Amino acid sequence: MHGIKRSRLSAQAEEAKRIKEQAKIEAYVGLQDDVLARKRSKDYTTEALKKTTDLLDLNPEFYTIWNYRRHIFLRGLFPNTNLQGIVKLLSTDLRLTMAYLQVHPKVYWIWNHRKWCLENCPDGPEGTEGWKNEFWKMELLVVEKLLDSDARNFHAWAYRRYILASLPKSYTPQRSAQDELRYTRKKIESNFSNFSAWHCRTKILAGVWEGLSEAQVQSQKDQEFELVRQALWTDPEDQSGWLYHRWLIGSQPPEPTLRRELESIKELNEAEPDSKWCLNALAHYLLLFAGSPWTETEEADNARKEAKEILRRLAEIDSDRKERYQDLGKPPQVIRAVLMILSFSTIIKLC
Repeated sequence: MHGIKRSRLSAQAEEAKRIKEQAKIEAYVGLQDDVLARKRSKDYTTEALKKTTDLLDLNPEFYTIWNYRRHIFLRGLFPNTNLQGIVKLLSTDLRLTMAYLQVHPKVYWIWNHRKWCLENCPDGPEGTEGWKNEFWKMELLVVEKLLDSDARNFHAWAYRRYILASLPKSYTPQRSAQDELRYTRKKIESNFSNFSAWHCRTKILAGVWEGLSEAQVQSQKDQEFELVRQALWTDPEDQSGWLYHRWLIGSQPPEPTLRRELESIKELNEAEPDSKWCLNALAHYLLLFAGSPWTETEEADNARKEAKEILRRLAEIDSDRKERYQDLGKPPQVIRAVLMILSFSTIIKLC
């Protein structure tokens, strides 16, 4: 802490600390060697399971031990217990992984083991799916709590998508795409910088739009533009909304949409003249406008000139990326040639 003089440890204290740390290392290595030896000898007992727990408590990223743990269940414990016993074992592991996630929320192997537990839950008595449904119902509640505590945890968002895609057919009530759109909107409106929620929204909408006509898709996109516009005006320096906006625009936007959004961004730029992300979007859409087949030659030339001037300003504002902006400002034929060279270089490296 500031203002407090650090005291150096005495030689005796340093040695005691070293000995303590060495003992911890030796204990960990000993435990690791024991568990790996049990794995090699195909020890699938309750004692082996306990040893894996002890090791994962110390290192939950040890994916080999997670794999061994699953072998213990499948080859040792599950065949020697009834269905209720299997459910009890899986419930215990779900509690264990939840404890780990509270400390290590971004370790893939923990999330993967939760999925395995869910996928291996047996049907309920007499072929019903009562147990399964309870497991999946609990998982929805768990992931919502995780997202309430950290709404931008992309692992939790990915896990939520997995849960919704994997719910048993007998699960009630089934979650619709509209339910998830309402959920993501709620998270976005509470925090416009929630990139994971925006990203999740793209996944949902892409699926919804597959079965709609072009006019219906455009109508829904216009509603999405209204939502993201709120985010852009609230915090133009946040990248999340701009990335979503670019996703909505796409590579070949209809003429009215592109003209409308260009005017909207120009209006925002007047209010926030030094906003890097606003200028980036403006330059990008002007170049997109200039290259569109329906743009008249004079309009295209004016759009390129305007984009080039914006890129010049960006090179001053964001000098760390000056060369990138200079490349974007080059004539289209030069940019195409550079892309061809880069593509060729990539092919050579892959070969």
